[in-house]
Amino acid sequence: MASFVGSAAQLMAKAPVQGKANGALATSMRRTVKKTAPDSMWYGPDRPKWLGPYSEGATPSYLTGEFPGDYGWDTAGLSADPETFKAYRETELIHARWAMLGIFSEEGLDYLGNPSLVHAQSILAILGCQVVLMGAIEGYRVGGGPAGEGLDALHPGGDYFDPLGLADDPDTFAELKVKEIKNGRLAMFAMFGAYVQAIVTGKGPVENWLDHLADPFVANGFATGFATKFSP
Repeated sequence: MASFVGSAAQLMAKAPVQGKANGALATSMRRTVKKTAPDSMWYGPDRPKWLGPYSEGATPSYLTGEFPGDYGWDTAGLSADPETFKAYRETELIHARWAMLGIFSEEGLDYLGNPSLVHAQSILAILGCQVVLMGAIEGYRVGGGPAGEGLDALHPGGDYFDPLGLADDPDTFAELKVKEIKNGRLAMFAMFGAYVQAIVTGKGPVENWLDHLADPFVANGFATGFATKFSP
């Protein structure tokens, strides 16, 4: 009898351990389902499109909402070829990033109070700097290097390009991609407007804005009908 009770006690003592083992086994065998698309309103077939509720039938089949900033607009069919589409996406994103940097420094960032130190004095100097600096940066990005080896060419991330870990969460990363391309497109339009204003008035956008605030009925886009300050 004593041996039976002892055996029963031993079985009861082992039961929780066995249960934990089974539980651990069940957990290790659980199948993880990988998400095929971000949980965001900006992706997929139900994303916002360029004609809003009237976009039915106006969106090409190759624009599926897989990539950020895809509003289903390609009436000319420029991106029907996958390789061309890839090249256009890369070109747009890189130009958008440079435009965001450019519009931020459009006034030359004259913090030192000496315009000659920051304003471009020669178009040849600008061209030379762009070819050397931008060419080196783009060559490093495309060709890779010690800091970007094995990373995505457009959104590298990692310790060097995302040290704060802002894009560690996949859904957050997907939202940041949309915000980046939307702000970049706006910056490209802003840069074009700044160029036109400089041709017409010979001034930067901030100075034009201040002139408009001082006398809105004289300093505006309708008062000057043609370019008077253009100097190639």
